[in-house]
Amino acid sequence: MSVPGPYQAAPGPSSVPTAPPSYEETVGVNSYIPTHPAPVPGPTTGLMTGPDGKGANPPLYYTQPVPVLNPTANTTVQTVFVQQPVSFFDRPVQMCCPSCNKMVVTKLSYNAGALTWLSCGSLCLLGCVLGCCFIPFCVDALQDVDHYCPNCKALLGTYKRL
Repeated sequence: MSVPGPYQAAPGPSSVPTAPPSYEETVGVNSYIPTHPAPVPGPTTGLMTGPDGKGANPPLYYTQPVPVLNPTANTTVQTVFVQQPVSFFDRPVQMCCPSCNKMVVTKLSYNAGALTWLSCGSLCLLGCVLGCCFIPFCVDALQDVDHYCPNCKALLGTYKRL
């Protein structure tokens, strides 16, 4: 007779361990689930009524039919991208161009706007009439900014100073 090692199972009636009973099995929870009596159709109206002749109880839950997809049918998947509104300022903006659908960094173009003309007029009133009143047309910080796509040259947005 040999002595079993630490890695061998001891001889006995069952060497397979069994799990202890669950809490529900021990206590008997959910052993009785009350059910509602089945509704019976009314005699003349066709409406569902309970055994007492009044109305039937509403169902405890509602089910919704799930459509069965046919794996052999030709289906197309359309991906929709929702772009957040872009705020344009006097710096280039990285965005997806709506014309060519590519990610681009906008190209800036400066144009004379209301602030430029207002600055020119105020310099004229201060006495700078010999050409100094045209300095605002050379300063980018006083002009409106147009944002263009460098790929397709589409106008993407404008930043107005005033």
